[in-house]
Amino acid sequence: MIGALIGPLSNLVGSWMESKTEAQRGKASVARIKAESEAAVMVSAATSTADWERLMAQGSQNSIKDEVLTILFSIPLVLAFCGEWGRTVTEQGFLALEACPDWYKGALFTIISASFATKQATKFFRK
Repeated sequence: MIGALIGPLSNLVGSWMESKTEAQRGKASVARIKAESEAAVMVSAATSTADWERLMAQGSQNSIKDEVLTILFSIPLVLAFCGEWGRTVTEQGFLALEACPDWYKGALFTIISASFATKQATKFFRK
């Protein structure tokens, strides 16, 4: 009699163990797929950033805008050494820029940052 009960009971325990094992395999599979998809997203983001920087570098090869902006930013520096007249002109220019609307200052900052392709500059100014 006990022998007749042991067979079905062992089958029941065996199928319960198999279902638990399948559930664990399923969880492991889901975790693996999630990790693979997150890795793919990170690789895609890194590739996009590298492509953008490469395109910006190619676009600025034949451009003189960087040189023009460098000269424009050097003018106040040069005027600072031109006596009282140069300092007055520089001071009045900065006061006029200070009175400009915020949207203009933001646009100017964006243009300059984009011209020099300095994503790092925006990170610097956020700090």
